[in-house]
Amino acid sequence: MLLIIGLSGNSQRIALIGGLGSAKVIEKNQVNVWDSAAKPYYSSRTGIHFGILGEIPLTADQRWQFQPGIVYQSKGKKFFRLYDSLSAVKTDTILSRKNTSVNYIEFPLNICFKFSFGKTRNIIVSAGPYLGLFYNGKEITETRFNASSDFNQDIRKLETGSGENKIKTTDIGLNARFGIETSKLFVSAFISQGLSNFYTAPYKSSFRHRVAGISIGFFLNKGSLIEKKIRDKDLDGIPDDQDTCPEIAGSIISNGCPDQDGDCIVDKSDSCPARAGIAKYIGCPIPDTDGDGVNDEVDKCIDVSGNSKYAGCPVPDTDGDGLNDESDSCKDVSGDREFNGCPIPDTDGDGLNDKEDKCPNETGTVKNNGCPDAHEQMVELVNLAARNIFYERSSDKISTISFGSLDEVAVILKNNPDLHLEISGHSDNTGKAEINLKLSEKRALAVKKYLETLGVEVSRLKAKGFGMQQPIAPNNFEEGRAKNRRVELKLIKV
Repeated sequence: MLLIIGLSGNSQRIALIGGLGSAKVIEKNQVNVWDSAAKPYYSSRTGIHFGILGEIPLTADQRWQFQPGIVYQSKGKKFFRLYDSLSAVKTDTILSRKNTSVNYIEFPLNICFKFSFGKTRNIIVSAGPYLGLFYNGKEITETRFNASSDFNQDIRKLETGSGENKIKTTDIGLNARFGIETSKLFVSAFISQGLSNFYTAPYKSSFRHRVAGISIGFFLNKGSLIEKKIRDKDLDGIPDDQDTCPEIAGSIISNGCPDQDGDCIVDKSDSCPARAGIAKYIGCPIPDTDGDGVNDEVDKCIDVSGNSKYAGCPVPDTDGDGLNDESDSCKDVSGDREFNGCPIPDTDGDGLNDKEDKCPNETGTVKNNGCPDAHEQMVELVNLAARNIFYERSSDKISTISFGSLDEVAVILKNNPDLHLEISGHSDNTGKAEINLKLSEKRALAVKKYLETLGVEVSRLKAKGFGMQQPIAPNNFEEGRAKNRRVELKLIKV
């Protein structure tokens, strides 16, 4: 039933099969008298077979077929011996015969090849393995003795198993067929040879089935003979009546026309027959106008070379400084290529970048190319010197620790003839105003005289005392009064 259901397609067929066969058993053993006392008396027995055979095409032209089947197959052997007078006296037996019948349900699995024989017939050749399942069996033994005119008959049902004198449940072998078929029936000769030892004897031996016979089959469903030879000029396997290019070999996909680049666009319609493409571009690949490896259909900048990461566009330059974002360490701030896209640094923070600043590590002025202003430097040095002028207590005598600072002021004045110096003395509010005024003036004059001794022209020096008239801190506390007791030096450029 499963075979019938599985072979219900239009090109598949089912046949009832039956016939006769001559079965025998090929026995091999090491018994000494076997060849003379037993083997000559064994012969073939006639058996029947019937069942269902299917056909499943394996090729489009139906020349090759798969033929599974389910078949009842009768196998076995016969024994007959007529004893001569001397033997009959010795054995008390005139004749002995035995008919062994072993029946299987077999499943042949053949591969069949067919070729035409005239317009309405095929010659068939098939071969393949089979599996046999033991169905039933018996052994009928008949003996005629001297003292009796009747036969003694013994019927023994064959038992299955792996022990002595038992039949094995399965049999494996090969079979082949050769015959002729029409659309409705077929006749074939067959032979099958067992490969397995199907019987266990009480002595060392092997038993294998062999059957040769004739089968007749009738197809149950309509089938067709193998197709007649098709006309195919270009030998591409596509019939001329289905081939768009019958004289040039091609492929099934392109309806028999050549398509050397395999893009499913036949060469005669392909503008680029050696390169796979698409129909939109008449068989050519999608173009890449800018040659950047990103085709125009996905390239957002088709006329400018770019890369796939940016959809075919160049790497962007967000800050517009001429350095793309992938090489720019400061991609959001316009900078200089020398500094990886970052602005040129201003190390001294004077507002002039290091490339324009002639003194990049010193705070300077734009006017002086980033270097400190000489006058400002001198003013700063003079102010520093003023803060380091000290006197003996309640005296105008300069303390020796102040000489170094005043020496530096003298050098500045001698090196810069266009500079004059104003020296002013100041005091806190302690004591009488007249005395403080006089002391502050004397202290200013003492500085003037010291600078004169160092070679500074008198005309460039001016000294004056102010007493407590110009305080720079409150006189309420000693800290403030100390700040007010001072000498100030002021450079004047003339």
